[in-house]
Amino acid sequence: MTVHTKTGQIENASNLQDYQRLIETVLSEFPMLDTNAFLQKATKIMDKLLHQSNQHELANQLILEALNHVDELEPDWTYVASRLLSQKLQQEVCQNRKISKPYTDFYSLIKSLTEQKIYQTQILKAYTPEEINELEAVIEPGKDKLFTYIGLKTLADRYLTRDHHKCLLELPQERFMIIAMTLMQKEEHNRLHYVKEAYWALSNLYMTVATPTFANAGKTYGQLSSCFIDTVDDSLQGIYDSNTDIANLSKSGGGLGVYLGKIRSRGSDIRGFKGVSSGVIPWMKQLNNTAVSVDQLGQRKGAISVYLDVWHKDIFSFLDSKLNNGDERMRTHDLFTGVCIPDIFMEQVENRGDWYLFDPHEVRQLMGYSLEDYFDEKTGSGSFREKYKECVNHPALPKEKVPAIEIMKAIMKGQLETGSPFMFYRDEVNRMNPNHHKGMIYCTNLCTEITQNQSATTTKTQYIENGSIITVKTPGDFVVCNLSSINLARTVIEGQLERLIPIQVRMLDNVIDLNIIPVLQAKMTNEKYRAVGLGTFGWHHLLALEGIKWESTEAVHYANELYEKIAYYTIQASSLLAKEKGSYPAFEGSDWQTGDYFNKRNYGTDSDLDWKKLQVEVASYGVRNGYLMAVAPNATTSIIAGSTASIDPIFLKVYSEEKKDYKIPVTAPDLNAETTWFYKSAYHIDQHWSIAQNAARQKHIDQAISFNLYVTNTVKAKALLELHLDAWRQKLKTTYYVRSTSSELEECESCSS
Repeated sequence: MTVHTKTGQIENASNLQDYQRLIETVLSEFPMLDTNAFLQKATKIMDKLLHQSNQHELANQLILEALNHVDELEPDWTYVASRLLSQKLQQEVCQNRKISKPYTDFYSLIKSLTEQKIYQTQILKAYTPEEINELEAVIEPGKDKLFTYIGLKTLADRYLTRDHHKCLLELPQERFMIIAMTLMQKEEHNRLHYVKEAYWALSNLYMTVATPTFANAGKTYGQLSSCFIDTVDDSLQGIYDSNTDIANLSKSGGGLGVYLGKIRSRGSDIRGFKGVSSGVIPWMKQLNNTAVSVDQLGQRKGAISVYLDVWHKDIFSFLDSKLNNGDERMRTHDLFTGVCIPDIFMEQVENRGDWYLFDPHEVRQLMGYSLEDYFDEKTGSGSFREKYKECVNHPALPKEKVPAIEIMKAIMKGQLETGSPFMFYRDEVNRMNPNHHKGMIYCTNLCTEITQNQSATTTKTQYIENGSIITVKTPGDFVVCNLSSINLARTVIEGQLERLIPIQVRMLDNVIDLNIIPVLQAKMTNEKYRAVGLGTFGWHHLLALEGIKWESTEAVHYANELYEKIAYYTIQASSLLAKEKGSYPAFEGSDWQTGDYFNKRNYGTDSDLDWKKLQVEVASYGVRNGYLMAVAPNATTSIIAGSTASIDPIFLKVYSEEKKDYKIPVTAPDLNAETTWFYKSAYHIDQHWSIAQNAARQKHIDQAISFNLYVTNTVKAKALLELHLDAWRQKLKTTYYVRSTSSELEECESCSS
């Protein structure tokens, strides 16, 4: 196609023939589509725009015409639009890079972007020109055909590399190869083999990496990890230091969970002066301002969730902090909230009993311990309820008595109005924590799938030495997690699970050594536990392909069977990595090392998998990663992969993604006469079936799962309460949003994997 390089103006009539051939070629791949109306309209568009516009406008009009034909009966028009968009992107890249053919001269691309300081210099240092040429030969341009239109559009708009003038320079398969090369650059043996395997996994859409890795791998800016959790110390220094740390991580694209449960409540004393503390809300206001002002180079505001224990005296003002009415001085609309809930509270809710609220500072001062440092080691008994009852019965400890159901009502009111607070069932989380020998889990992250040991960082002293101010801190466990997700529908159906997971675990593990984290205690924690979060998406898509109804015992059994298999391959892969590279530093004494991890889950009984053999291997070699699995929301990257998000059901079979000047029609994946019966809307599904499925898979996930509850705006309080009680009884660790038909909720992009 002959195009004027400055204006993009079409110069001769051969372009009409070029586009006609392109359209004919694309349509020939979809013989079931009724193409007559499209061809007539496309010819008119080409005749008109050939003489008065440019190739970009022509491509846009043809794409929009293809999208106009997307509906429940002919969903494959999305692939026609995708092919046309792919052609447009390739033309744009060829023009910007001054190459005659797309997907050529890969080495020059890397060299040019390195010179522009967009790519890191490490890629050219790690790979010779000959190796890069060998890897270029592995790139398969035809894999672009796997994208739906909205998948390719999302990938192009958000993740493909552009120069400082926003000119597109990268194509999809090149982004996948750069990710693979970046993550494997430090492999000492069989490096090119691992690069090719990682590219195979990504290019076939068998998996996706998390948004920070997807966008930033190979680049000079941003970091690769998705999730962080901070524990704020109850001191002025600790509070402000945490705010600085949170800002530094937020600016690089990380999502933050922040535990505020150690901070004294409103009316507590400070240095013996009674009634002077303002409680947690002012510090939440400060974090709210950080979330808004540290906006990731103007792309989007920071994403921060804050968690508080349900026994904290500030719990009611905390639960009101996101409501749309009331005193604005007490509102933090840009934060997300979560509640840390012990079993005994849910028992009191169930029995309509009383609940007591305490100030954590007064508990420390009078009782000599921190109540939040305990959990119930067994269901129905344990250290937390013993300490809680001690606090209740101590005559000198100030306390407030309220009906437990009143707190639960405030929780549910907030959930129906704003979607949150999220629920964190702390006893079950800590009972199943494979690293409880090294600490305590106080809360979860922004998207409720990360559960790892936490502790506050404290400042010991500051002094002057040789003209410099030296600050000495005792570092706490500042949680870091690196995410990626299996595309269940594609991987399971094509039988690639066993090949995929080892390369996926290796990719995740390598992120730990490559990442530059601007908060030192987070870097130390990352190296101590080497935590990763291998997750999944496409569950509803898979059920539809398998012909399994969501609301069925078969679906529950399938979840149990599939996630047991995923757990087995993941643990096995991490153990083999430990044999090769060494176990994580905190392995000794962990449930992995003692075998309790396997015993608590009754692995080895009634299973086709050889759990006993794996348990012996883990005890012998260790595991490379102290935390291994977590199921994130991954809404964005599941769109790129053309599947359904996470373990969620779909909203609608056909819907439109709203853009600034037009709508993109989208259908459920692989929608046809057979699958349509298995795509039931989330809001029409009995949520107790979803809870049962999630309980089945949670057994096999060492961390947690971003699990949404879907309700109509007419839901009765009793029905919502029963859902929460069911989730708790079935030993879910967390629940994420309560998604009501009347509320629009903001997705966390950091955890999208």
